[in-house]
Amino acid sequence: MAMMRLRREDPRVVGSFRLHRRLGAGGMGVVYLGSDRRGQRVALKVIRPDLAEDEEFRSRFAREVSAARRIRGGCTARLVAADLDADRPWFATQYVPGPSLHDKVAAEGPLSAADVAVVGSALAEGLVAVHEAGVVHRDLKPSNILLSPKGPRIIDFGIAWATGASTLTHVGTAVGSPGFLAPEQVRGAAVTPATDVFALGATLAYAGMADSPFGHGSSEVMLYRVVHEEAQLGGVPDALAPLIRACLAKDPAERPSTLQLSLRLKEIAAREAQGLTEPRPPAPRQDQDRPTGRMAQEYADQHTQRRHPQGTPPPRPSSSRTGSSRTGSSRTGSSRPNSSRPGSSSSRSGSRPAQSRNTTRSGGARRPANPRLLRQRLFVFVVVTLLVALGIAAAQGCQGPARGLGGGDVHDGHGVQQSQIQSERHDSGPDPQS
Repeated sequence: MAMMRLRREDPRVVGSFRLHRRLGAGGMGVVYLGSDRRGQRVALKVIRPDLAEDEEFRSRFAREVSAARRIRGGCTARLVAADLDADRPWFATQYVPGPSLHDKVAAEGPLSAADVAVVGSALAEGLVAVHEAGVVHRDLKPSNILLSPKGPRIIDFGIAWATGASTLTHVGTAVGSPGFLAPEQVRGAAVTPATDVFALGATLAYAGMADSPFGHGSSEVMLYRVVHEEAQLGGVPDALAPLIRACLAKDPAERPSTLQLSLRLKEIAAREAQGLTEPRPPAPRQDQDRPTGRMAQEYADQHTQRRHPQGTPPPRPSSSRTGSSRTGSSRTGSSRPNSSRPGSSSSRSGSRPAQSRNTTRSGGARRPANPRLLRQRLFVFVVVTLLVALGIAAAQGCQGPARGLGGGDVHDGHGVQQSQIQSERHDSGPDPQS
């Protein structure tokens, strides 16, 4: 909050508090930074002289100070002291360090959806405590919300009235800020907790788009828009727009309660913090839930026929781990049944029928096969192949020695040569030497 030096006309001491700086001025009076003898800092507001002469204002102010003492909540500035009988009535609240929501947005731009939801849920929770004390703030706006290190705080209860009080002063002027007044305040009807809900909705809209939901203009133009025109929420985050629009309903009965508003904003804040814009869809079935073995082929064929009618090729699998692009296209995306012919690429590569069925399943099913399951099957295939190869090698090693020891016909190169020599002798006739 910006601080300024005390002016010549400003008091130096009010009650038991010594004034140090001027914090600001509004329609009700001037706010000063003061401290007591123990050094506790307070925000002390001194009422304007013209309002101090209004007896009706004094009586209402006395009732509201009494009600403000009963407010207990972490989102409000605690009332420290007040003097209702002074020439210029005053009250002091706990000083809250930190910029106002208005100054924060004006300097840094609109807040994110998550930050708006966090601030809004804390403010709504604070309003619950305010309304339980029988008080309506009536002037909730960005400049009356301080962003302290411990969270947002609602300040300036100087014009807060009891529930059901009129919105007009004795002089006939509406109390509050035109861009954040509820329609019932403009009409002069009784204020209710729904009045603060309208103001909170306008405040959150300002925080989300750095602009008033009813635009800019003179007080008369702004009040007319509040009563007769809809709020402009084009720049509000989508996650917050429906809830803020409900808060800005013209009819107070159609607005959510502060408790409902607090709970809903907490849900939005939690979802936005996780980066979720909508509820998550149901989790897909895992591969462990699907059948295996021979039933897996029937399961894949049923889903392939259901998703892709006859004559429509199923889409190619997006994952490259189920096979190369050439293999995947020949097995699943090609209209030629290459996988069923012995000369196809799958047969030349030596893949087993179970592996072909798995590839067909991965291409025709809803999503690619589980990589972990593929690795397990590949491991089993390699182990079985090695065992078969070792078995064949062992069998051939045992049969060789057995033939040599048996004395049977030896079908080697030497035996063939001897047989050819004997055949030539027989054809040439008897040996002359014989």
